[in-house]
Amino acid sequence: MSELAKRVASALVGAPVALACIWFGDAALATLLAAIAGAGAWEFYRMAALAGGAPLARTGIVLAAALPLVAHAHVLRLATPAPAAALLVVLAILSVAIWRRGVTGKPLLAVATTVLGVAYVGGPMAYGYLLRYFDWAVGRGAGAAILLLPVLCTWASDIGAYFVGRTLKGPKLIPAVSPGKTISGAVGGLAASAALAAAYAPFVLRPVAQLGFAPGRALLFGVLVSVAAQLGDLVESLLKRDAGVKDSSHLIPGHGGVLDRVDSLLFVLPVSYVVLRALLLPAFGG
Repeated sequence: MSELAKRVASALVGAPVALACIWFGDAALATLLAAIAGAGAWEFYRMAALAGGAPLARTGIVLAAALPLVAHAHVLRLATPAPAAALLVVLAILSVAIWRRGVTGKPLLAVATTVLGVAYVGGPMAYGYLLRYFDWAVGRGAGAAILLLPVLCTWASDIGAYFVGRTLKGPKLIPAVSPGKTISGAVGGLAASAALAAAYAPFVLRPVAQLGFAPGRALLFGVLVSVAAQLGDLVESLLKRDAGVKDSSHLIPGHGGVLDRVDSLLFVLPVSYVVLRALLLPAFGG
């Protein structure tokens, strides 16, 4: 199969599964996010090892995958709040380092790299679940609409940056990290994300979730999501350059690795959760 055919086939399989999990939520969404977190953590630790790190990979993969499940349990009122869960993750990794690394196995580097992998991949996936069960969201459609907002804004940002950057070209954004990205593309991404948020608020959030933004807040949300998305993309490019790899892995035919597909969302999901709590208006009336 050609690379384009592989990309299309992967999208045709993956997109319906992701949308179904977002719609049904609950254990289905938690399982999907846990799988993404586990696979993404494996890729992160693979790159960390290539860059000279010494991560406790198996421990980190399990803990990263567990965080979305902890968020699921928290929504069901069966688990501790997030700060306690984060502390337990760090203590668990420190404990494992006693036996797995000892004094001579670079325990400080191992623990630091492992904690970073869990936080970088597992934490954002947990926020994806929390967005699905956001405050004021009543009903399946409302939760799905809220989670889809930052996801769609991220896609809009990527598409806007790609087409505007290819059309206008111009000065590079950060050529040492990502040679293909231009300043014009970055601005195009900001505009596309803001436009989508401004349209999504009155036509989806208000009728489906009985929530919304004032127009200025919707534009601000779109801009902030695009900034987060572009930073997430640049951070993964930085990590790959440090590891000396083109793709984070080859798990997804035609697309590279899991991190190559969700790198922007790793920044977008937690940022969106914080921003939505500040900007979103319940019982939006105009």
